[in-house]
Amino acid sequence: MDFVPVLSFNDYIEASIVLGRLQNEGINCWLKDENSATIAPFFSNSIGGIKLMVAETQAARALELIELFKKNTSED
Repeated sequence: MDFVPVLSFNDYIEASIVLGRLQNEGINCWLKDENSATIAPFFSNSIGGIKLMVAETQAARALELIELFKKNTSED
C-alpha cells in the first residue's frame, strides 16, 4: 500500500488529534517524522514538520474530513 503526505504539522498534539480522528473514520494513516520533530524540535522546520501520511486511495476522503474537522472547530 502506498502512502502520500496530505498535511504537515509543527505541533505533535495537533497532529495526533487529526490522526486519531481520521483513524476513527476508517482512514489508514500514520505520522512520519514524529519522533524527530518531538525529540529535536529545532529540526522540525528543516525536515518539513510532522507529516500525516495517508493511504493513497483514501487521500481525497482524508482531505475532505480534515476540512470538515476544521470547519466544525472554527464554529465552536
